[in-house]
Amino acid sequence: MEVHLIRHTAIDNPENLCYGFAEMPLRKEYLEDFDRLELDHDFDLVISSPAQRCRLLAEYFKLNYSIDERLREMNFGNWELKKWTEIPAKEINPWYEDFINVKASGGENLLAMQTRVLSFWNELIIKKDVEKVLIITHAGVIRLILQSVLQFPLENMFSIQIDYGKKVIIEANGEYFSIKKVNE
Repeated sequence: MEVHLIRHTAIDNPENLCYGFAEMPLRKEYLEDFDRLELDHDFDLVISSPAQRCRLLAEYFKLNYSIDERLREMNFGNWELKKWTEIPAKEINPWYEDFINVKASGGENLLAMQTRVLSFWNELIIKKDVEKVLIITHAGVIRLILQSVLQFPLENMFSIQIDYGKKVIIEANGEYFSIKKVNE
């Protein structure tokens, strides 16, 4: 199975707001961003995060897609849509020190997100009747899938740059994986 993971295109976030589950608009020039994308159209299966910033891409390319809640970005709970600089230090500093286990109030930690994402991934890779898949999602989701495939320490996941509107292509063959492309 060949799995194409694509991150949504650039968002409009001039105030540097914290967002994950929250809806964030794509930048005004998003149609130009879409025009620059090269997507195949021969996917057996297309699945998108429910976030509008992902669904718009599927709709622009007129893809027949389904939505899976497990493909959402991290849930930052009460921090959603607050400026990072306005989140109280007593709340955010513990998260900076241990983003794997600490969560925003009302949100999830990285371990909970990992469980959610890998539930999706493990279900996907055992499908027998699917040869080519497109997943439209977020950087955090893509990083967690790469972390699972490459088995590097979870605390290193932010060492991988996942660019807006770029693809990661993974060949999944049983329990063996091959990373074909990153940020294509």
